[in-house]
Amino acid sequence: MGGSPVVSGARPDRAVVRDALGVGVAVGLSGFAFGVTSAGAGLTLLQTCVLSLLVFTGASQFALVGALAAGGNPFTAAAGAFFLGTRNAFYGLRLSQLLALPRWVRPFAAHWVIDETTAVALAQPDQRSTRLGFTATGLTLYLLWNLTTLLGGLGAEAIGDTAAWGLDAAGPAVFLALLAPMLRTATERATAGLAVVLGLAFLPVLPAGVPVLVAALAAPLVLWFQGRRIRRGDATSETSAKRDV
Repeated sequence: MGGSPVVSGARPDRAVVRDALGVGVAVGLSGFAFGVTSAGAGLTLLQTCVLSLLVFTGASQFALVGALAAGGNPFTAAAGAFFLGTRNAFYGLRLSQLLALPRWVRPFAAHWVIDETTAVALAQPDQRSTRLGFTATGLTLYLLWNLTTLLGGLGAEAIGDTAAWGLDAAGPAVFLALLAPMLRTATERATAGLAVVLGLAFLPVLPAGVPVLVAALAAPLVLWFQGRRIRRGDATSETSAKRDV
């Protein structure tokens, strides 16, 4: 029979787009909370919208405006946001192999390398579905995130004092809501828990924005402890094996 051959394990385009739209819409609506939070931190509507257009990574954006709202130094706040954004570089290394995009497209695609596009892309069984999932998620999320950022900023300006309405808590609440589903393994949960402890412990004694940098030490500490435990286990197994001989 004629027609293109069916690739084993391929997903229908409709299913890929459906998943991409679900993720894009669900997360994209959170841009409203960022717009409100950014306005409450003292940023202008233009500054808020430019952040979403050019930075486009929710965790870094919330970290930046959160530190500024707490009175942190702009450079310290930017450093914390940059540190959180570095994970996207590791996503890019993996996606560059899977997407195999032309060279001239890669700089534009790199702007959409975030948690959500990576998750949808990695869930696909073949390259065509991977490209479609990445593109549909990125496009949906980018457009909706920036639109809701604008609406949130406009709404905050109309309301006035966001703290009086309790909207100053919207940003941290959304940030935690986005983070929680990503903590699937014991190591990830341990890292998040230690980061919270470190951040809260140093919050009263360090300038605003610095505790988040200290909290970042949770990852290497947990990995060091985990590696040490594995080495001890290997040493114990080796000792038991020698005794049995």
